[in-house]
Amino acid sequence: MQSTLGGPPARGLAALLDLEILDRDLFRGENEAGAGARMSLYGGQVAAQALRAAGATVPPERLPHSLHGYFLRPGRVDRSVILHVDRDRDGGSFSARHVRAVQDGEVIFSMVASFHAREDSATFDAVATRGGADPATLAARPSPFLVEVREVTPTRIGDGQVRHSDSLWVRASSPLPDDPLVHACAVTYVSDLGSGFGQVDVLGLPAGGPSIDHSLWFHEPIRADEWMLLELWPLKASGSRGVYSGSLRSEDGRLGALLTQEMLLRDRALDPEMLRRIAQYLGVTPE
Repeated sequence: MQSTLGGPPARGLAALLDLEILDRDLFRGENEAGAGARMSLYGGQVAAQALRAAGATVPPERLPHSLHGYFLRPGRVDRSVILHVDRDRDGGSFSARHVRAVQDGEVIFSMVASFHAREDSATFDAVATRGGADPATLAARPSPFLVEVREVTPTRIGDGQVRHSDSLWVRASSPLPDDPLVHACAVTYVSDLGSGFGQVDVLGLPAGGPSIDHSLWFHEPIRADEWMLLELWPLKASGSRGVYSGSLRSEDGRLGALLTQEMLLRDRALDPEMLRRIAQYLGVTPE
């Protein structure tokens, strides 16, 4: 971690996760270089930086096994993120942390995370997977994030909605250090991509919306600078809210993480100019 004053926007995931140390349990994260093109900060950035800040306060052998976060306010693209860490507990093999991500004195994201010293044990994996074609055979699409993407189900814009992919290969666009904490944070970064409702066609039900809360459970360590398959599936939508789950697997099929996210699903039509701007930003052609 750096200990100098704030630097320029991050142009890679490693730089995004290299937080500035302001004081004990107090950090600053710079925004990614493309953040200025968005109306608010990408939630995966804030969650990843919050986890990195929490991880900096635990013994190095303890790695994150779960996090639960709430997106409270849109993040401003013209402000750094200040990260306050509370050391809730350090037990014999677990550590618990609470992180508040702050801009202009207001909390934009609140997260609790738990860390565990890895133990050997039997394994079991019953999580369903649809699989995906070899990423080398899929077309590349320009990505506004710090990752390379190969979509199994393509993002498209039609019927006045953005229908994000619910199955995609993703990896960091530049190499990451070997530190397993950095890779867990990078997994957190990509876990907010796509939408579990992106391919659901129900009258009056939006295909996506702002994230409300987000949970991750980490299992086998996987490298985020190698291809990972992100698969999402819808569970329930009502009351203008929708919940979906998902998984992240390495290219050889190891389950790296499970996720569950709740998003706001309000039936609001986007005007043609907004759809045009979104299409340009995402690098897709409206239908």
